[in-house]
Amino acid sequence: MRGHLTTTLAFLRNTWRGLTSMRTALVLLFLLALAALPGALIPQRSLNAAEVEEYFAEYPTLAPILDKVGAFEVFSSVWFASIYVLLFISLIGCLLPRCYEYYKQWRSKPVRTPRNLSRLPHHERATLDSSVDEVMAAARTRLRGWRTVEREEGDGAKSISAERGFLREIGNLVFHFALVGLLVGVAGGKLYGYEGQVIVVADGSEFCNSGTYNYDSFRAGLNVDGTQLSPFCLRVDGFDIDYRPNGQVADYRVHTQYQSGDDLANDTWRPYLLQMNHPLRTAGDRIYLTGNGYAPRFTVTFPDGQQRTGVIQWQPADPATMLSQGATKFDPPGVQDEAERRQKQLAVTGLFAPTASFDGAVLSSRFPDLLDPAVAVDVLRGDLGLDSGRGQSIFGVDQSMVEQGRLQRVARENLRLGEELRLDDGTTVRFDGVERWANFQVSHDPFQSWVLVFAVLVIFGISTSLMVKRRRVWVRAVPHPDQDGAGPARTVVEVGGLARTDQAGYGEEFTRLAADVLGTGADRSPESRAASGPARERKN
Repeated sequence: MRGHLTTTLAFLRNTWRGLTSMRTALVLLFLLALAALPGALIPQRSLNAAEVEEYFAEYPTLAPILDKVGAFEVFSSVWFASIYVLLFISLIGCLLPRCYEYYKQWRSKPVRTPRNLSRLPHHERATLDSSVDEVMAAARTRLRGWRTVEREEGDGAKSISAERGFLREIGNLVFHFALVGLLVGVAGGKLYGYEGQVIVVADGSEFCNSGTYNYDSFRAGLNVDGTQLSPFCLRVDGFDIDYRPNGQVADYRVHTQYQSGDDLANDTWRPYLLQMNHPLRTAGDRIYLTGNGYAPRFTVTFPDGQQRTGVIQWQPADPATMLSQGATKFDPPGVQDEAERRQKQLAVTGLFAPTASFDGAVLSSRFPDLLDPAVAVDVLRGDLGLDSGRGQSIFGVDQSMVEQGRLQRVARENLRLGEELRLDDGTTVRFDGVERWANFQVSHDPFQSWVLVFAVLVIFGISTSLMVKRRRVWVRAVPHPDQDGAGPARTVVEVGGLARTDQAGYGEEFTRLAADVLGTGADRSPESRAASGPARERKN
């Protein structure tokens, strides 16, 4: 039993050591980047379920296999989360011991001067007409800013041990801890953030962030239930757009008003000009302008004289010319009988062109601006399936109702602005206007500022670790063996250097430093250089 316990403990210890090694952390980081590739290359259900359905239709054999391994939900899959968690454990497990080791190095004194400095990669030696104390004083001055320790070595000899470049390890630690923080921030955003898409007609319509039901599509974090969204309201008053002669968009602006915080209680609206790449930031959320389109207005006059007006966004089918398709649906007024009401529902479907171009009776658009609007519509009458309990697109009708014969086409016609068509029962449908609509993306990420801070720290840490060089220098001053007490003092000075990394450039720094200490720089007189020149040795 004792042997089994020892074996188990040894296995766990070795597993922990392997997991918390820097090599394992790098491997896991590479695997995380590799695992994220399917999420970038393959459509994800959380982002666009329609594209996933199209992928299934296009690749009926491959798609089910990818679905079984979670390729359409990469970032919420078990295997991606496993790599994520293991990377956390590995990074933290290898960083904490390194912090302790770095603390010990920081508190320790520079190592003693080696006995034979000439064996170091960088070495210079000279004889100076100065005393040992004068040489040491000059060396201390030159090594100001280095961590230094001065030692007595006997027989009047003295040495200085100096180290520099401890910021390199600090930068390395900052980089790795910031990387952990960045991973935590991204994970926190997925847990507590949300993102929604909503279309608002630019005719004074409002959108309030009071619940998920107000969104056209909504993606919630794992810990977001949609009941405690950041409260704010947005009103869209107008839409300005500039086109180039070739139809490309030069710029577009949305005139909005918003209220949040105390403004909601005081009913105070604040104006804001919302533009591309200039989001509105309020209540901790960011509101982006992501798209636009047209919403044709139809007025239906029923046989009893009652009118209904419908303004609903139509979907751009050709973004270059803004040729759009959609469906505007109407319930008959004053019909109490449920069966009769379902038989008299109307849908105006078809195409809308902001600048109409006709090829016979076929409508197309030749320019995206609202210059000559027209519609090509089919009017359907019958049961739209609005009460079936099944969701349906606002851009079309339930085709199953058409296939069952419960929804039938009763008219087809091209209409310009102000024109109308008449149905067999006397109902008229008039195309009497067009409104602009804007598509907004509302994003909430409470960890966004932390992600920015950690991203900056990652860059700072890696830059520091790459730019700073860890190096050591030793200076030894020994009284010249041939000097007598009556003559001037002479000292043999040795300078040795060792780079703790393979960074280039330390040789030049060492040469300058040694020249200053040995007095062989440009500030030394020619007479002094001539006197000490024969005694000088250099290895660099």
